[in-house]
Amino acid sequence: MRVATRRVLQRCWLGVLLAAALGAAAQPRAQPAPGEDALVLAADTTLADAVRSGDKSVARRLLSLQFSSVDETGKVHERKEFLNGLKEVAASAANDAEVKIYGRVAMVTGHRKSALGSDVFFLDIWAKQKGSWRALVAQDVVLAAPGAPADAELDPQLLRDAAKFVDCKNPCETIPYRVRSPAEQDIINTFQAIEKATFTRNPAEYAKHVADEFMHYRSGSPPISKSERIAFIEDQKTQNIPAILTTIQNMRLWVYGDGAAMVSADGGPDDTVPLSRTARVWVRRNGQWQMAISLQTDIK
Repeated sequence: MRVATRRVLQRCWLGVLLAAALGAAAQPRAQPAPGEDALVLAADTTLADAVRSGDKSVARRLLSLQFSSVDETGKVHERKEFLNGLKEVAASAANDAEVKIYGRVAMVTGHRKSALGSDVFFLDIWAKQKGSWRALVAQDVVLAAPGAPADAELDPQLLRDAAKFVDCKNPCETIPYRVRSPAEQDIINTFQAIEKATFTRNPAEYAKHVADEFMHYRSGSPPISKSERIAFIEDQKTQNIPAILTTIQNMRLWVYGDGAAMVSADGGPDDTVPLSRTARVWVRRNGQWQMAISLQTDIK
């Protein structure tokens, strides 16, 4: 009797398992876990929503302890100030946001209406810290209207006159930054190689240290690609037009695996006040660091 009962139970369990298997096969397969780009975009959207609604609790959890933002006037908002005035820095939602990930550094770029009412291009830099994405840098810039002249169209004679008072000791030879690791030293060396190549008008050397997808954004100028930047350097060399570089007044650098973020305050020859603030993202490919994006906001 017990054996018969056991067989009946076994058949019942087999029937249940078979039905479950058939039911699972009939259901659509579960979607794969979202990729890192989707996670970054979701975090960026959540942070933007929290800023607009004034939800300090949510915003605080998404901000790195090193977080800072720069608005389109070049004003810096450190983490504490940013959190204490969320609605004052709230921007509209972006509908063209794009994500790129380099190592444990990600960047979200796109266009939106700033808290000051300007149409801006934005760069949000995220870092994966202890397994979670945290916002590290947020910076806005007002670009030139379509058809506006680029920097390449500045008066060559004005550049020649200005060059008499400018050298490249800073940043070509020295930068006011104390490196903390071999990776940071490699990035600083690469950055200085880019600056030297620009200053000496060496497009081939410049190209080696800049990623193919590189874009440069600056206040009042149209976006410039790697190829356009190289063409500009070649044109400077042909016309014997000097390059005028800003000095680095202070810098911060963070390395996360094969990605890195850099921010700096850039000044003029007298080095008394900063003229602009620049955010950069770096990527290490085949053991070599390259600059992937540069966004420069002039200080008003």
